[in-house]
This record gives sequence, structure tokens and C-alpha cells, in this order.
Amino acid sequence: MISKLPAWSPRTLLLASVVVAIITITLKTWAWWITDSVGLLSDAMESLVNLASAIFGLLMVTVAAQPADEEHPYGHHKAEYFSSGFEGILIIVAAIGIIWAASHRIFDPQPIEQVGWGLTLSVASSVLNGLLAWVMFGAAKTHRSIALEADARHLVTDVWTSVGVVIGIGLVSVTGWLWLDAVVAIGVALNILKEGFHLIWRSSQGLMDEAVEPEVIAQINEILSGFAHHRDDVSIIRFDHVTTRKAGQRRFVDMHMHMPASWTLGRAAALRASVEQSLMSEVPGLRASIQLLPSDVEAHFDSERDML
Repeated sequence: MISKLPAWSPRTLLLASVVVAIITITLKTWAWWITDSVGLLSDAMESLVNLASAIFGLLMVTVAAQPADEEHPYGHHKAEYFSSGFEGILIIVAAIGIIWAASHRIFDPQPIEQVGWGLTLSVASSVLNGLLAWVMFGAAKTHRSIALEADARHLVTDVWTSVGVVIGIGLVSVTGWLWLDAVVAIGVALNILKEGFHLIWRSSQGLMDEAVEPEVIAQINEILSGFAHHRDDVSIIRFDHVTTRKAGQRRFVDMHMHMPASWTLGRAAALRASVEQSLMSEVPGLRASIQLLPSDVEAHFDSERDML
């Protein structure tokens, strides 16, 4: 089963997330209706956020999959960051709503009814969310999809929310302290607030052209070192100004490759093609751009004109 996970595309998994969100909303709303627990109400509210997030994520993944065009020559891959940021905003809004609803119950606690049925429905929905999150984390790593990762993280947050609610309702049943229901709901809200801010931060870094992961940079440097050549302690072929960035599932690397000025253009271009091919074949989703320069020529950046 695990070997088939990479075949599941982000779009397919987000469609599954929409279906699961509808099912869990039904189960958790039912649980809240029969128990009148504000904790279960907070759980159901977060599932509504799951549904909205999955729908928006599905839209953004569809946009990100579109090929490059005249207006977007680098593609549409950054659309996934909007999905992650939107999901973070919805999580924060849901958390504020939960705190508002629960704060009233602290001073006016209400008895919880049919606890057994309520907990059973909550646990069933958590199992569905947990299984889907496990599959989505694997696929997010395979496809390098921040939209899938964001949805998976939110589903895990939803699972922990349900766990907290179940524990809280159990404590209410054992102790008879009705105000615990509201306290647990507020604690759950504070926990998911943290996840919301984390997703917004991740999205902002992607939109600001964050560098690729350190392990990918190390892999790029290792490949380049295989092409670098020295003779009598003098660099015949060397690379500098290596810069990287991420755009959704796509990775980019730009650099300068220095070589002897006596080389013919054909020989230099052939070596550049070999380097680009090695980089793009070894690093998934990478697009390499290499500028050729003679060994005794240096490029200059960050001039006063560039800063204007």
C-alpha cells in the first residue's frame, strides 16, 4: 500500500480531504447536538475550517499545475503558498470563534448529555482525519507540495483537538466539574492558534523566494564539486554566486561557471549542458540556469544602481 502513495496526486488527495471533511462535520455536529458540549462544538467548528481549506487548496493546486505562459514564464507553482496562508488564516479565525463560544460557558456551564455517543462519534471522525493526514504527509514529501503539507498539518491539529475534547469530557463526567468543558475548548483553541501562525509564516517565506532546503543545497554543491577542475593549484573550472529559491513544487538554481577564455564556445556550452543535466536529473523539480564567464572575469552584484 505504501508503495502506491506517490501515485496519488495532490489534487486527488485534496478531493479526498473534501469528502472526509464533510463526513467529519456531520459526525462532530451530531456529537455536539446530542451532548450540548462546547468542547465538541469547537471540534465541529474546526472541521468546517478543514472543509473550506481543502476546497481552496484544491483550487490552488489546480492553478499551480498549469503550465508556464507568456504572463507567467516561471509557471504558477507559487499558487500553493496562497493555499497554505489561507488555511492558516482560517485556523486563526476558527480559534477566535472557539474562545468566544467557550468563554460564555465558563460562567454559565451546562450539563453534558449522552456522553458515550458523543465521544464515539468524535473518535470515529478523528480516526478518519488521522488516516488521511498520514497519507497526505507521505504524498506532500513526494510531490514537494506545501498545500498538501498544510492540509495534513491541519488534520493532525484536528486530531489533537478531538483528543483534548474527549479527555475534557471524560474529566467532566468523572469529576462533575462542568466548567472543565469550556476550559478544554479554550485550551484547544490556543493550541490551533499556534498552528495557524506557523502556516502563515511558511507561506510568507515561500512567497519571498526562500532558499531550498539545506540538504538540497549540499546535494547541489556536491554535484558541482564533481565538475570543478584544478591544475597547479589554479582553478580551471569553478562555480560561484550559486543562489537557489523555491516556488511551490519547483526549485531553481542560478550560478556562474568560470572556464578558460581560450575554450571555444561549443566546448564551453557542452560542459554547461552536462552540468545542467546532472543537476536536474539528481535533484527532483530543479531548474538550473548557468552563465558562462572566463576564468579571469568576475561578476558584480548589488551596485548602487541595483539598489534604486
